[in-house]
Amino acid sequence: MNMQALMEEAHASRIQALDLVSLEGGFYLLSVQAQGRSQVLRDELGSVIHLRSVEHARELLSELPAVPLYLVHSSAYDEMCGLATGVREPLRVPISLRSAW
Repeated sequence: MNMQALMEEAHASRIQALDLVSLEGGFYLLSVQAQGRSQVLRDELGSVIHLRSVEHARELLSELPAVPLYLVHSSAYDEMCGLATGVREPLRVPISLRSAW
């Protein structure tokens, strides 16, 4: 999904949530949850948009109507040896779409 499609879907109230996914290396991806599907935000050329921070995401989404936004961070424990097997859900914390400044 690109920004134009995201705007259209958000204004039509078809976006359930946005997940700002924290990845190793200090960057983030934006996952759009809409109509039971998850899509990564891409630029006009189809490349995945890499964000630098929560504030960078807020700047990018500043024209978007109010949509639930979550910061998602996978557990580092999943990569450690010797831990019990099983599914561990990532940490998913609601954050404000608008900066508190």
